[in-house]
Amino acid sequence: MTAPQQPAAPAERAFRRTAEIDSRQGVGAVARITRMCFRYPWRAGLAFAATVPAVLMQLAIPVILGRAVDSTLAMGGDSPDVRALVLIALTLLAASVLRGLFTLVQNYAAESVGHALAQDMRNAIYDKILRLPFSFHDRTHSGDLITVGMLDLEGVRMYFSTALVRTLLLTLLISVGAWMLLSTNLVLGLFALSFVPFAAWRSSVMRLTLRRTWLILQEKLGVLSQVMEENLAGIRVVRAFAASDHELAKFDVASKDALDLSHQRIDVRVRNTSAMTLAFFAAMGLVLLFGGRMVAAGEITVGTLATFLTFMTILQMPVRQLGLMVNAYARASTCGTRLFQLLDMPVEIDDAPGAKELEVTEGTLRLDNVGFAYPAAGDRRAVSGISFEAKRGETIGILGAPGAGKTTLMHLIPRFYDVTEGAITIDGQDIREVTLASVRQAVAVVQQDSFLFTTTIENNIAYAAPFTEEGRIRGVAESAQLHDYVLGLPQQYRTVVGERGVSLSGGQRQRLSIARTLMMEPAVLIFDDSTAAIDAGTESRIRGALRDYAKDRVTLIVAHRLASLKHADRILFLEDGRVVEQGTHEELLALGGRYTALHDLQMHRDTDVPDQTEDAR
Repeated sequence: MTAPQQPAAPAERAFRRTAEIDSRQGVGAVARITRMCFRYPWRAGLAFAATVPAVLMQLAIPVILGRAVDSTLAMGGDSPDVRALVLIALTLLAASVLRGLFTLVQNYAAESVGHALAQDMRNAIYDKILRLPFSFHDRTHSGDLITVGMLDLEGVRMYFSTALVRTLLLTLLISVGAWMLLSTNLVLGLFALSFVPFAAWRSSVMRLTLRRTWLILQEKLGVLSQVMEENLAGIRVVRAFAASDHELAKFDVASKDALDLSHQRIDVRVRNTSAMTLAFFAAMGLVLLFGGRMVAAGEITVGTLATFLTFMTILQMPVRQLGLMVNAYARASTCGTRLFQLLDMPVEIDDAPGAKELEVTEGTLRLDNVGFAYPAAGDRRAVSGISFEAKRGETIGILGAPGAGKTTLMHLIPRFYDVTEGAITIDGQDIREVTLASVRQAVAVVQQDSFLFTTTIENNIAYAAPFTEEGRIRGVAESAQLHDYVLGLPQQYRTVVGERGVSLSGGQRQRLSIARTLMMEPAVLIFDDSTAAIDAGTESRIRGALRDYAKDRVTLIVAHRLASLKHADRILFLEDGRVVEQGTHEELLALGGRYTALHDLQMHRDTDVPDQTEDAR
């Protein structure tokens, strides 16, 4: 086994890379998040309103302490005024308590805004992911979506409390405090505030660095999520091939790459925060040196010097938090940009303006010169020039080699993708001109992959009609030849299946998927190779049970076994996205072409048709 390599990010992503996000996008994202925070005006207003008295009470503490020192020194003698000292102590206690209460209100209201915003954004992200078309999910790894829905959302959630409210707090603290200090003594005030320009410069440098590295880290964490998700989904394959060590080493490479960048970010933050703290203590040393001389010269009192030193001590923690505030802006900028890229993506498959509900009358499905090309495939069409009509009660078989375009064609009918050429109509109504929900209600697809939710068999079957009666659930289970098996389970229809439930075989999962689709009673029913894991005998019984069901709708069957299609009213043989042969089973056998070659191969006839067989593969 080869050495583990760094997992590559998907070649085509739904989210733009770091280099493609400029400063204007970041500023726009921050401005947009700010506007969204004020969707909750009472809570946001309360947080800001509580910040003002909290700052004033905090600034009052140095003043009270300074006056307390001067009062104590002025008392002198052996009999100090105890009542005055008690009054000062009570005043200081009251200021501290009020500061604590207002800070509590500020923190609670700010966190409330953040969590309310996160809830709305979380719902918007999930709604967007559910509405985005198959083409989006084709090119986007789920690890990227998990990163956006968790890490990016968390960065946006923290923005209000750690950036906006903290900005107001620091602005008031520094500006009002600066005015108080400068008005008390200009020289000492300048010394006390001398570290602020340096701190602002280092904060700006740190902001740019952290903003650039955060999105890179997000990309690496997305790759890490991708590796983890793939290993969890394919754990049986990993264990079966004894590849645990290889996968662990691959995960370790991705993890170490993210860890190294995290260490770089920590280094940037620690270095800059330390530099700002050093500047702070240098300014405090200057205040102590020159203030002590002024006290000795009688220019200021000891209480005034104590006020300056106490104010700077109080300012020490906000200065340390300045880096966190800058980081919050940087994180919101990058996280918001990625998040809004997802939310602002146009939904390619959506209702047209003024779209009406699809009205099914005759139930006639028509494909008129239909063509389609995947965006990543360039000009190469997956299907091209396909035309046919199917009326209610008719069964159409679709046959062809892998990659011939069968599944693509089936995905165009329920409008999982939009045709790039031609049109698909139901009773003369173009499916692009009616509501998407009504199309999906009228066209049901039994997929190749049978996905089950982690819930009961009953709930899995009734997914399309959650409030249906038990009798109908049992009826469709009988039609799908699943009922007898379910009766043998521990809790019958209330047995939990899915990722962590009872394991079902591939055929049982497909039968459950068939039963779930039958609950919809659609006008067009599509079986996309949905009986491949079912034995021929069970498939024959399912086909017999569905014979009456198929009389009221168009049925399209994609299959590789010719036995599954013999009963079809018409069979289309696809090759390279085009219909090369069509007719009934007997007509196609009489034609002696590709269908005949495949029929002879599957029936093990001793006929010499090497060229035709090769075409049919």
